[in-house]
Amino acid sequence: MKYSIMFSAVLMALALSACDKPTVVTPAAVVAVPVPGPAVPVPGPAGPTGATGSTGSSGASGDTGATGSTGGTGATGSTGGTGATGSTGDTGAQGQRGKTGGDTVVIVPGSPPAR
Repeated sequence: MKYSIMFSAVLMALALSACDKPTVVTPAAVVAVPVPGPAVPVPGPAGPTGATGSTGSSGASGDTGATGSTGGTGATGSTGGTGATGSTGDTGAQGQRGKTGGDTVVIVPGSPPAR
């Protein structure tokens, strides 16, 4: 935003300075040519100064500037925080009482020998 204002100000200064270029008018050199004939009478003293002219009218207002460009897309937001821990679940159903296996044999290996 700060660059667009600075750019507009520089552009406006350049545009306005380019519009007002006064031209220098060099008056033509007056050459006195002798004319044969009667002598020219010498003019009398200068008359009184004339009244001051009226003030000029105000200039027209400039046109309204064009609408600015749309701004850029904003940055992506940060990741949200971790959610809260859930509640503890309900206690499971109670199992049935074990039954005698009958003739099932369970073998448990012994500890390895010491080295």
